[in-house]
Amino acid sequence: MNPTKKLLVSVAAAALATTAHAADSDLLVFDYSGFEDPAFHADYVAKHGDSPEFAFFGDEEEAFQKLRSGFKTDVSHVCAGSVKKWVDSGILEPWDSSKIDAFATLNADLVGQDILAGNEELYFVPTDFGSTAIAYNADEVPAEDVATLNVFTNPAYAGRVTLPDNVDDAYALAYLATGTTNWTDATDEQFKAASDWLRAVHPNLRTYWVDPGELAQLLATGEVLVSWAWNETLPTMVEQDFPIGFAREPEEGSSLWLCGYVNLKDAPGSEDKAYDFLNAMLAPNSTVALMDAGYGQANDAGMEALGLDAQIAVGLGPIDAPVLAQLPISGEQRERQAAEFEKIKAGF
Repeated sequence: MNPTKKLLVSVAAAALATTAHAADSDLLVFDYSGFEDPAFHADYVAKHGDSPEFAFFGDEEEAFQKLRSGFKTDVSHVCAGSVKKWVDSGILEPWDSSKIDAFATLNADLVGQDILAGNEELYFVPTDFGSTAIAYNADEVPAEDVATLNVFTNPAYAGRVTLPDNVDDAYALAYLATGTTNWTDATDEQFKAASDWLRAVHPNLRTYWVDPGELAQLLATGEVLVSWAWNETLPTMVEQDFPIGFAREPEEGSSLWLCGYVNLKDAPGSEDKAYDFLNAMLAPNSTVALMDAGYGQANDAGMEALGLDAQIAVGLGPIDAPVLAQLPISGEQRERQAAEFEKIKAGF
């Protein structure tokens, strides 16, 4: 990322982190900007007359450091890769599954069997997910070239490919490309193979994209022909009449990311309203709003009600290929990946 741009993003993120949306002051939700959409938690609004109050962060590390330094909130959005680090820090308390209306119909692949079986405390409840796969210009890139993740190392596309500036997405790709489909127990050898693969890709890149808007522009201008991208890029580019392809079934597979909410210890607001908010996010009447924004919902009941065609249209249909689910990993593993990713981006 351009250093000036990175500084501007950091300044904007810091501003967001201190900005709260005034609403129901009995509940404060710490979140990514955009998730305050009332359509995502319509049942909460119907029950309490307004949305909860929101405060925003730019990325999860910023959120984590703010919480560790004493910022008080009731619940926070977090993606699965960070969960164990947050749990180990002692800032969370578990959810009570008996108070989660949709718990029985949560997608088992997103939750993990240990949690479903009640074998460990429930610190993380997934609410939203998406796929990450190869987005490409279908007019200029033949389908056979994206039949393998090695398209990212293909010299024919030197300077015309891009990866997300996101350690979890980058390592999900690299593990898949080197034959690992479960990163929760990755060995030192598998980590090294994934890191070496990312180093091989680095010289081929045009840039590391920061947000979907930037990626859409890179594709639209032709600067980039091939990208590792979130599924929301598919409907976005279709709306622009761009010849977008979204390959989720290369031989090595593709990835699923998932995010959800955690319950903060010593929270200042209403615990009952925290459950009302979580239940509203998982309610079937929130599914359409989440899908319109490019997100799948972790409640299978809501997703199934929309039908298969709706899921396929946004890049979330079933596939016949390996899938690496970005489930929680140890804090040590995530820190190791983050440190190595920074070296790789710097050319080392």
